[in-house]
Amino acid sequence: MAEKMVDRVTRLMKSPKNIRNIGVCAHIDHGKTTFSDNLLAGAGMMSEELAGKALQLDFHEDEQARGITIDAANVSMVHDYEDKEFLINLIDTPGHVDFGGDVTRAMRAVDGAIVLICAVEGCMPQTETVLRQALKERVRPVLFINKVDRLMKELQLTPEAIQQRFIKQIAEVNKLIEAIAPEEYKKEWQVNVEKGSVAFGSAFHNWGMSLPYMKKKDLSFKDIINAYSGGEEKWKELKKKAPLHEVILNMVIEHNPNPIDAQKYRIPRIWHGDLESEDGKSLLSCNQDGPLFFVITKVVVDPQAGEISAGRLFSGRISKGDNVHLNLAKQDLRVQQIYIYNGAKKEIVDNVPAGNIIGLSGMKAGMPGETITNKPSEPFEKISHLFEPVITKSIEATKPADLPKLIEVLRQVSKEDPTIIIEINEETGEHLMHGMGELHLEIIENRIKSEKGVDVNTSPPIVVYRETITKPSPEAMGKSPNKHNHLFFKVEPIPNDLAQAIKEGKLPIGRFKKKDNILTEGLREFGWDAKKASKVRDIHKGNIFLDGTRGIVHINEIIEMVLDMFEDVMNAGPLAKEPCIKVMVTMTDCKLHEDAIHRGPAQLYPAVREGIKGAMMQATPMLFEPLQVLRIEAPIEYMGELSKLVSSKRGQLIEMNQEGTLTVIRAKMPVNELLGWSSDLRSGTAGRGNSSLIDQMFEKLPNELQDKIKNQIVERKGISEGALGA
Repeated sequence: MAEKMVDRVTRLMKSPKNIRNIGVCAHIDHGKTTFSDNLLAGAGMMSEELAGKALQLDFHEDEQARGITIDAANVSMVHDYEDKEFLINLIDTPGHVDFGGDVTRAMRAVDGAIVLICAVEGCMPQTETVLRQALKERVRPVLFINKVDRLMKELQLTPEAIQQRFIKQIAEVNKLIEAIAPEEYKKEWQVNVEKGSVAFGSAFHNWGMSLPYMKKKDLSFKDIINAYSGGEEKWKELKKKAPLHEVILNMVIEHNPNPIDAQKYRIPRIWHGDLESEDGKSLLSCNQDGPLFFVITKVVVDPQAGEISAGRLFSGRISKGDNVHLNLAKQDLRVQQIYIYNGAKKEIVDNVPAGNIIGLSGMKAGMPGETITNKPSEPFEKISHLFEPVITKSIEATKPADLPKLIEVLRQVSKEDPTIIIEINEETGEHLMHGMGELHLEIIENRIKSEKGVDVNTSPPIVVYRETITKPSPEAMGKSPNKHNHLFFKVEPIPNDLAQAIKEGKLPIGRFKKKDNILTEGLREFGWDAKKASKVRDIHKGNIFLDGTRGIVHINEIIEMVLDMFEDVMNAGPLAKEPCIKVMVTMTDCKLHEDAIHRGPAQLYPAVREGIKGAMMQATPMLFEPLQVLRIEAPIEYMGELSKLVSSKRGQLIEMNQEGTLTVIRAKMPVNELLGWSSDLRSGTAGRGNSSLIDQMFEKLPNELQDKIKNQIVERKGISEGALGA
């Protein structure tokens, strides 16, 4: 009797050299989910006839209705290559920029990425974004050029023209890798046709080719051209000669690393503990008998099993019934079940060793990014997304009786998708959802109504601004309510190049002990000496806190409270309680009461808040607005319409090019003017224009709008004048 798939998977989990953890990532509509279907069919997990049509990994109703992937989906399968069995743990990720957070989190779990591009469209803005996310987590890419059938059937290109197009597209991807990859991998990780790290084919027609495969099977490019000129029966033979799953998985096994090799260079980047310690050595070697380290990358609420936390086991072994520690939630919990993924199905297993992607149930307090261990340990670096939420909606239950259920559902939603930030204001009863864009919030709202069964009303979308300072401040003092503690602060703006490095993830973020080598090395590039770098205690949402005090006896007892309040002020600044950016706070001195009872949180929190806000108010604070750089394309005859549309929305034209019959524009637009953008673009171009996000940044709001917007925010939030700046 044939061995069941679940038994083959569990058997192979024990040999990490034969495991490949990979993610599929690409621009929207380049064919990722169709492609993943083919891999499942090849592994015998679904019928070959349905592959590419069933979209097996889009198992939410709204994903199938809209034809886009919204959630990352996991699957484990077995592939035979050169008489050996290999376990492939695959994650299919979304392509739409609003769901890019799922890509970022999936990249923490994998070691290799299949970057998919469409043979017709080539490299698009989101291709660059997903590559950035992969390389930031030190995930090695291979390339698959999809939809090659369209070049022959629709564009009817000659073999020479097709090859020229491939050369150009591969060069574009390599240019991106060279620009983004860490120094030591800029050359090594280039994709190369000769070496076999590039494949091409058609996911819809289930075939693929790579140079090594063509040599092995004695196939040539002519065979593909002939197949497409010979009618449907002919190209149907292609999938028998060169099945897509075989070509791709052979390439993955050859060019993507196994967990043991990958963790040697990935761990120093994503874990900031002591690499010489027992924990560090175990993580670097993916030791299956070492201390437990599991990182949650996704939480899914299953109607039957409750919350399932999917993620990567980096070290040790996890068994059903284990008592584990959640380092960020600071809680001890018990593992109820362990799952391995089989597309929409999950199989229960008893225990799993390091190097695998699995699901756990029972981790109620776990959020994506949480590090699970046997005992309190150094957690992994926080997973930070390239773009921040810039659109907000307030949400309320239609029936007051549904309020407790809504609060529970919103907490679930923020676990399932941490790029949606939920703010529940217990005092005003207002619930806010911050998201990446209008579509993002619309999808979440629909899911709350249809899947979670809560009827809600939402406000029109609101834009989230940022507060910052424009010059260094004099020293400001914060006094505790009992007048026994005095803390002194100075603030100054963070230089643009340093702020950019934090945004791009070149510097670690979070709280630091005295010495962090990666941080010191990173800051050295910006002219900081080791002494100044060792004073950095926290990098929070693009803001830095330095402890500039000397010889304070009780500093270690109060520093965590000071950092709590620093983060609190950075989350809601003194102008209009909007988040802060590019602020460097230095605590210059503090005079503390001898007795610990007089310097508890109730005394220190107000003192720190008053000191930092006081310093910021003396540093000419102002509002920054979010801007997005968009790539807009439409037929040439709408060129005038497009430029009129951009200028009517306070937009700046960066460049305008002609590509074939299309006008392609890059424009920088204020998010506040982009509400309702997609319908304006459709009506201005008779439905033939589309746009995609390339980048996002915050820039100074024009002077004439500063007071107007500030007053609007203060009024909307119902903040009294006395509550600001204090």
